[in-house]
Amino acid sequence: MQVVTPEPHREPTFLAWYGSAMRFFAGTSMLAIVVIMIVQVFARYVLNSSLIWAEEMCRYILIWQSFLLIGIAYHRGELVVLDVLSGRVSPTAKFLIRLTVAIPVCYFLYLLIVHGIVHAGRFKAQTIPAIDFIWTSLTGRPAHVPIFWVYVSVPVGCAILLIHYAGSIAYDGFLLLTGKNADPVANP
Repeated sequence: MQVVTPEPHREPTFLAWYGSAMRFFAGTSMLAIVVIMIVQVFARYVLNSSLIWAEEMCRYILIWQSFLLIGIAYHRGELVVLDVLSGRVSPTAKFLIRLTVAIPVCYFLYLLIVHGIVHAGRFKAQTIPAIDFIWTSLTGRPAHVPIFWVYVSVPVGCAILLIHYAGSIAYDGFLLLTGKNADPVANP
């Protein structure tokens, strides 16, 4: 008897590229935070001279990291979920419950995107002090990077999450319509 192992599921090229890019961003941004904080601790406790920009830069990197990676966290099931009915209802009822919940969630994310862009636009004239300080130290003139680039992380992250969330709902609907089950235990 010959055992046939199924071929692993391959993601489309764009999704594979997107996942790789997000993993690379996660690693490099975390590395940047760790290096900046180690240099800050060394400067403060060994050299008795604090880097005034270190905490601010780490905060901005962490903000972007949180919002860019929330879609990946949702896709991998790493966000907190309150799920008391899924094991007790049929797949159709489970999908209808998810769809009912998805409508206000998608609308809320849409509002965050629209109003987040408007809010971020209000800060185009205000610069990021840490980047100005670093750039002035290096070149003698300020960089004039607006703090808009920090605030715009909210609508960008919400747009990414909305795409992940709507894609998940659409995929579950596709599986339901084709008679397949998304639960690998229920559909061996």
